[in-house]
Amino acid sequence: MNPKILAVSALLAFAPPALALDSSAGDLKVVKLADGFDEPWSVEALPNGGILVSERAGTLTHLRADGSRVQVNGVPKVVDRGQGGLLDIMIPRDFATSREVYLSYANMDGTSYGTALGRGKLNSDGTALVGFKRIFQQARGSDAAKHFGSRIVEARDGSIFLTIGERGERPKAQDLQNHNGTVVRLRRSGVVPPDNPFIGLPGAEPEIYSYGHRNPQGAALDLNGNLYVVEHGARGGDELNAITPGGNYGWPVISYGRHYSGAKIGEGTTKAGMEQPIHYWDPSIAPSGLMIYSGKLWPNWKGDFFTGSLKFDMISRLDAKTFKEERLQSTRTGRVRDVVEGPNGEIWFLSVIDGALYQITP
Repeated sequence: MNPKILAVSALLAFAPPALALDSSAGDLKVVKLADGFDEPWSVEALPNGGILVSERAGTLTHLRADGSRVQVNGVPKVVDRGQGGLLDIMIPRDFATSREVYLSYANMDGTSYGTALGRGKLNSDGTALVGFKRIFQQARGSDAAKHFGSRIVEARDGSIFLTIGERGERPKAQDLQNHNGTVVRLRRSGVVPPDNPFIGLPGAEPEIYSYGHRNPQGAALDLNGNLYVVEHGARGGDELNAITPGGNYGWPVISYGRHYSGAKIGEGTTKAGMEQPIHYWDPSIAPSGLMIYSGKLWPNWKGDFFTGSLKFDMISRLDAKTFKEERLQSTRTGRVRDVVEGPNGEIWFLSVIDGALYQITP
C-alpha cells in the first residue's frame, strides 16, 4: 500500500465517527485525524506518509506513518508572545533526498524581535531536526506582538517565498528599507536571488519581492505556479492578492476596510501604482492558510481557493472563475488556522478551537 495512504489509514483507525457537511459538490465527510494540540498553526504532509503539525508555543509534532506520535526535538527557540511563536512549516519537493524542513517563527534579535526563517534535517526516525540553522531574520524588528505573517511557499524554480506582516507599524509597509508588510524571496540557502525586483535600489532590503501588505497569513501557488496570498484587513478589507514582482499592494494608503475605530484608512480604495485585490471580504473573515485545489477528488473545484476563517468558524471557498464564495461550515470548523491539500486530494484543516487536525473527503 502507498505509505501516504497507510499513514492516514493508521490515524483513521482511531478516529471518531464522521460528520456530514453539505456543499455544492455534494455531502462531505469530516473526520478527526488527531487532537490534543495547543493552538496548532500549520500542518504539512511528509512524502513517507507522516504529518508534521506546529503549535504556536513552540512544539513540532510528528504523526508517523505507523500511527504513533512523537514530539520533534531540535526546533528553534521561539518568542511565544501575542501572535508570535512557532508558525509555518514547509516541506520542499526534494525532501525524500534532502530531508529538509523549513520553519518560520518569531525570533528575538538583539532588543527586538521579528519573523525568522530556518531549516534543519529531519532524522531517519522523525524524532529530531538536526543542524537547524536560521537563514533569514526580519530587519529592524519591533516590540509589537502581532502581524508576523509567516507563511512559507516553495516556488517552481526552487526559491522560497516568506510572508511578513507590518507588525502593527502601518507606515513601514510602504518603506522598502525594512521587511515590514512584505513578501520576501530567497534561495534555499538564504541567499538573495539576483533577479529580485529591488536589487540595486539604494536603501531597499534586497529580499523584498512585494510590499504594501498588512498581515498575509496564507500563501499558495496556483496550478500554473503563480503566487497568491490572503491577508487580514482591519475592519473589513481582508484581501486575496495575486503577487507580482515589485508590486505595491497599497497598505495603509488604500484599503476596502476601515480602522477598528471606524475611521477611514488612507486615501480610499484605489491609487495609481498600487495593486488591486483579486477579491476582498467585507466584513472581515480573518483569513488564515491558503490552498488552491488540484481537483483530484472534486474536479469541479479544480483551481478554487480555500482559506480558513478565524472569525466565522468556517472554510471559505472562492470559485476560481467567478470568485463567488461558498462557506463550508460545521461544528468542527472552529477558528480554522490552516487549510492544505492532503496527498490523496483530501482537504486537511486545523481547528484552533478543538486543537485538532481534520480531514474532508467526499
